[in-house]
Amino acid sequence: MKILASGDIHGDIGIVEKLAEKAKKEDVDLVVLCGDITYAETSIKNLIGPFKKAGKYVLLIPGNHETVATVDFLAKFYGMKNLHGYSFMYKDIGFFGAGGANIGLFQLEEGEIFNLLKKGFEGVKSAKKKIMVTHIHPSGSKIESFTKFFKGSTAVRKAIEEFKPDILLCSHVHEAEGIEEKINNTLVINVGKNGKIIEI
Repeated sequence: MKILASGDIHGDIGIVEKLAEKAKKEDVDLVVLCGDITYAETSIKNLIGPFKKAGKYVLLIPGNHETVATVDFLAKFYGMKNLHGYSFMYKDIGFFGAGGANIGLFQLEEGEIFNLLKKGFEGVKSAKKKIMVTHIHPSGSKIESFTKFFKGSTAVRKAIEEFKPDILLCSHVHEAEGIEEKINNTLVINVGKNGKIIEI
């Protein structure tokens, strides 16, 4: 399967339109949005619509710039899936996730992030491949070294160690867009706003 993953769009409709065009051109199976879809919830207009128009199904989570309620609304309105504390199966590939971060307008405690990931993981335990989706990056990662302000998440790190996903898709640190690294056997990818094509 082929995924287009992006994060930190921050309400930029131009980027959304380019991503939707890329999703169609690359004939991806799914689009994954790793949070910070809005800019401090100033507007949600036309942030998911272009994907729907392109015939692409979207999995999304909140970042630290929008509430869970906003992402729930977008998911329900467009018939997409909010992965925050939930799971989604596509053939034999399981997706699970948790949004939010330990900083910003809509913060979550580390314990809450871990519990949401644990809850989502329950639905994909038997999947052949597992993809974890978060907004924030794991603590002790290369991504963390790109910023002095955004500490990585100990909860995401713990989830990598306990649930052993094949891939972690995250965003949050704009300066680390496109960075890939291995933590144990998990491939960690900071997808960035311009989007990354992942083939599985």
